[in-house]
Amino acid sequence: MIKEALEYLVNMGNVTHEVDGWTYSTKQLHRVEWPTAKALEVYSLSGLVEYVKSKFDTNEKLMIHVVSPTEVRCFSALNSDCNRDHYVEAKAMLPDFSFGWWYDPEEFNIKLQSCFVENEDRNKMLKIVGNIKEEVVKTVGDDGVSQTVVAKTGVATVENVKVPNPVKLKPYRTFVDIAQPESEFIFRMKNGPLCALFEADGGAWKLEAMGDIQEYLENQLQQEIEEGKIVIIA
Repeated sequence: MIKEALEYLVNMGNVTHEVDGWTYSTKQLHRVEWPTAKALEVYSLSGLVEYVKSKFDTNEKLMIHVVSPTEVRCFSALNSDCNRDHYVEAKAMLPDFSFGWWYDPEEFNIKLQSCFVENEDRNKMLKIVGNIKEEVVKTVGDDGVSQTVVAKTGVATVENVKVPNPVKLKPYRTFVDIAQPESEFIFRMKNGPLCALFEADGGAWKLEAMGDIQEYLENQLQQEIEEGKIVIIA
């Protein structure tokens, strides 16, 4: 009795018609798909590794996909509905710096120290930006590349100083679990004075970072890979 009542409620209002040998319904039907897991979000590669090693939610074979320098996903094989369980997703937490944006010297100085790994070119730029004395930025040469600015070069000495260009820097652009890729940037200044950095490697650093992420995960999950429990792609 109950079964018949439920079937009646499910089919209530559903009318079918036969037209030229084809059956048509007045109600669209949707197949109920198998439920899938929603990814747990972590913010480091080590957090992703710890989750995978714990086997907290599953003991099945998993794939880890290095999607980008800032995102890594871990998921299962396809189920009968051709969907996947997404178990964990790592997203890098990055400092706020905009390439191609013009900053005043004080803000640019702070950004260089807080958003970039220390190296020789970063220190050169800090020395110049921190000692600018006038608002005039001069372009020298006919190639549009070289620049000079008026800056302090000693206790009481002020003279034209050449701006280094291009510069090799290591901004924080990927997970802190791995070394930050070094790449070339165009360092420009203009009246104000204002400072800006422009990326100049065509995005090659992204491939380097993704390769380093894959290598890190392979080292940390070597046993699971050898046991056939984990597959890592980038």
